[in-house]
Amino acid sequence: MNRDENEPYASPLLDPSHVDPLRDVYHEAIVDNPERQELLVEGHTALLCIDIQYLDAARGHGVFRDAENSGIPMEAQEYYFDRLEKLVLPNVRRLQDAFRARQLEVIHTRIQALTRDGRDRSKGHRRLGLLAAPGSRDADFLEMVAPDEARDEIVINKTASGVFSSTNLHYVLNNMGIESLMVVGVYTNECVETTVRDACDLGYLVTVVEDCCATVTPELHEASLATLCDRYARVARLSDVLTTIRSALPSETPVDATDA
Repeated sequence: MNRDENEPYASPLLDPSHVDPLRDVYHEAIVDNPERQELLVEGHTALLCIDIQYLDAARGHGVFRDAENSGIPMEAQEYYFDRLEKLVLPNVRRLQDAFRARQLEVIHTRIQALTRDGRDRSKGHRRLGLLAAPGSRDADFLEMVAPDEARDEIVINKTASGVFSSTNLHYVLNNMGIESLMVVGVYTNECVETTVRDACDLGYLVTVVEDCCATVTPELHEASLATLCDRYARVARLSDVLTTIRSALPSETPVDATDA
C-alpha cells in the first residue's frame, strides 16, 4: 500500500529516518511480503484481541480497583483510560465489525486462571498478585468489544504475558489454517508485544494496529512499536487496515457508514 506522504507517522520512532541499518532488509520480508494480502483474501487471517477485560482495562476494577495505591501514577491512568475510551475501544469494535462482516475469525484472549484461588497461575502472575478467577468480574470482557456469542468466537484463557507460550493457540490456529494475524489490545509493551514476537517466530505474518492498542504511557507505547515495526510486524493505523480489508474483500453487508 502506498502511504500518503503528508500523513504524519503515528510515532516519530516509526519514521524511516529513525536509525535502523537493517530496516530495508526486514521491511521487504515482513511489511511488503505479498503473501500477507493473499492470506487475507483466502480467509487465512484472524483478528487477535488481547486482554480487553475488566482486570486491566476498566476504571475501578482489577489492577485499578484501588487507583491511588495501584502503583500506576494517576496521570498515567488518566492517559491510559482516555486513550482506551476515546480511541482504542471504538477502533477495535470497528475492526471487529469489519472482520465479522466478511466471516473472518475474531479471536479473544484474556487473563483467567483455571481455579478460583489461582493456584494454577504462572509464577510471574503469582509474583505480581495478578488473578482473574473464572466467573469473576475481572475476567469479563468489556462489553463493547466482547466475543460475539452468536458467531461462537474463540476465547483463549491464559495466566502469562504471551499467549503462545502458555496456551494451545498455535495448535488451534494451525487447525483452522490461520497464517496471518492482526493484533490489537493491551498493554502494548507487555502482552501485545510478547504475543507479536512469538507469533513472528512461529511463522505468522503479523500486523499490529497501532491505534487499537494502549499502555499506560505514550513513551512505552511508542518504544514498543518502534522495536516491533518492520522486524516482527507491520505496524499500521486502523484507516490503512480497513482500506486493505475493503480492497481485498468487499463486504456485501457494510457494517457502518464508514465501512461501505
